Amino acid sequence: MTITKNQNGNALTVALEGRLDTTTAPQLEAEFKASINGVEELVLDLAKLEYLSSAGLRVLLAAQKVMNRQGKMTVKNVNETIQEIFEVTGFVDILTIE
Repeated sequence: MTITKNQNGNALTVALEGRLDTTTAPQLEAEFKASINGVEELVLDLAKLEYLSSAGLRVLLAAQKVMNRQGKMTVKNVNETIQEIFEVTGFVDILTIE
């Protein structure tokens, strides 16, 4: 998985490419822990995300909980496959998806 970050003041955009699964979820979790402090607006760009496992969902949920305390998190460019995962798991009710 490739993680691309773009910070603009207290707004952070994180673009994910590839697979977010048990192998790559710790990488994203570490990235969030290092980057999310002081961020008031977090945007996740999932345009190039091909696969999302329960381990990946757990990392997204943890990020959402942090952002609920310090700002907002938005998920953008979700493809059909990932959208279906969000719907089946109920994450459509937890995340702000545009």
